[in-house]
Amino acid sequence: MFENLTTAHLADACLRAGVPVRCAGSSPVLPGQRAAGRALPCVHVGSVDVFLEAYESAGPGDVLVVDNGGRRDEACVGDLAVLEARAAGLSGVVIWGLHRDTADIRAIGLPVFSLGALPTGPQRLDPRPADGGLVRASLGDFSVTRDDAILADDDGVVAVPLDRADELTTLAAAIRDTERRQAELVAGGTTLRDQLRFGDYLARRRAEPDHTFRDHLRAIGGAIEE
Repeated sequence: MFENLTTAHLADACLRAGVPVRCAGSSPVLPGQRAAGRALPCVHVGSVDVFLEAYESAGPGDVLVVDNGGRRDEACVGDLAVLEARAAGLSGVVIWGLHRDTADIRAIGLPVFSLGALPTGPQRLDPRPADGGLVRASLGDFSVTRDDAILADDDGVVAVPLDRADELTTLAAAIRDTERRQAELVAGGTTLRDQLRFGDYLARRRAEPDHTFRDHLRAIGGAIEE
């Protein structure tokens, strides 16, 4: 899923398709890693049992999405949880919170994305949500369910509706290819302004103040911001 695409390509595809852009700033524990697959949500309340229960229903390539409320006073995922995720066939772990055991997680090799690291684990045990904590997980200002797909890389995390993943993948690939052609032309001496007929855009904007750069890009088949 999303092979040879970046989160930036996918976010731009969402913008162009009118799909809400759902992005979070979790970063890879090991730079350069990426994870892509169906979301496997869980809400952490202080114990790892929720992860183990989530793994019971995991499908190959799923991405565990751990909602720890963005807390920065505890790490909620360590090396054993990541080892078990790999054994369950997951493609990665995304945490809205912190991790620990950084050196061991890097050695395991399964992509893990979090808001940072902290040595201490939870010192609490809260009640589980009424739905059991395995139905949805929050990532910043949005939530994901089993009906979502996840792509995570060095830029962060993007979630999209699973039933629109194919459409968005095709659109993201077209944006990627256009941007690559533009980059090759810049390297060969043709400025981006010339490629995008920027002078024409400025002239039209003077005559039509409501004409936006995105309107212009769509009209000429260019890509730079979506």
